[in-house]
Amino acid sequence: MSTNGPLLRLEGINTYYGQMHILQSVNLEVGEGELVCLLGGNASGKSTTLKTILGIVPPRTGSITLRGEDVTRLPTAHRIERGLAIVPENRRLFGPMTVLENLEMGAYLRKRADLKEDLERVYSLFPVVAERRKQLAGTLSGGEQQMVAMGRALMGRPQLLLMDEPSMGLAPILVERSFEIIQQVHAAGVALLVVEQNANVSLSIADRGYVLSTGRVVLEGKASELIQHEELRKAYLGR
Repeated sequence: MSTNGPLLRLEGINTYYGQMHILQSVNLEVGEGELVCLLGGNASGKSTTLKTILGIVPPRTGSITLRGEDVTRLPTAHRIERGLAIVPENRRLFGPMTVLENLEMGAYLRKRADLKEDLERVYSLFPVVAERRKQLAGTLSGGEQQMVAMGRALMGRPQLLLMDEPSMGLAPILVERSFEIIQQVHAAGVALLVVEQNANVSLSIADRGYVLSTGRVVLEGKASELIQHEELRKAYLGR
């Protein structure tokens, strides 16, 4: 972790939808260069956590700091400028646009002249994306779309990459490939917060993990310890 504290810190976060208390006193941290997974079933509060981090849903109480700055009441655009990026659930590419145009959309806050180096970085991480750069994004396979979605997020030079259910809708062999890609991105020095239902695969590559249940963090710790945890194994690993 950075000596200046974690890259991202959520403290005492309480988020509501109307009168519904969704996130309840959530504390969560991601350190510089860490890969952290956030696990939980449907309606556990995972997506609301991401929306709260991004500033789409403001918490009623609690604080969010990003690189030491309190961003709790600041807009999403400011957080993106400060180094946040997201790979949304189901990739959400611009289907009628080419792969290259999708990648360029990831750098919309930056000068076009600066993009060449970043494109080369994405192409070296994902050679198939380079091959498909003139192809319409909507015609790619699920696995290829995942690579483009990750490449698009990396074009913003993020300090912290949020990933929402990267395994969703992918065939088992592609899930494995998707998590290999996540490891590649992590090895390149990017911190990641991976939100997933697939606990087994997530914990096998993560440094640390948190488990959400009905809006509360019920377990947290090193991934290597969580994967052995009896309650977690019964609830998420089917053992």
